[in-house]
Amino acid sequence: MAGKFEPKIPVKLDPPKDDPISAEVLVAANGTEGQKAYVAIKGKVYDVSENKAYREGGSYHVFAGKDASRALAKTSTKPEDVKPEWQDLDDKEKQTLNDWNTFFSNRYNVVGVVQGATNME
Repeated sequence: MAGKFEPKIPVKLDPPKDDPISAEVLVAANGTEGQKAYVAIKGKVYDVSENKAYREGGSYHVFAGKDASRALAKTSTKPEDVKPEWQDLDDKEKQTLNDWNTFFSNRYNVVGVVQGATNME
């Protein structure tokens, strides 16, 4: 099922960047007051600014400006689950996280990596 995570409408993405993104820059990109909205998964930072769900008041705003790896793996929108740590999760949750990573990589530009991230592959 190769196309399982392909968007319904094709998305033209820029080549992924590996520029370091500081924790301060990530936190500031929280989708409020006209700011960009970034979400990190396993230290990889995606620009989700065009999706209103990540903006203030949106259903996924809790992820904006953070590494949401754990919450995505657990399919949780609870603020206490929005953390970068995922290595201690069970295999099913790790697969769910990998699926989310694939989903994001097919839809959003990678703008860099979280500086000093310890949760990458």
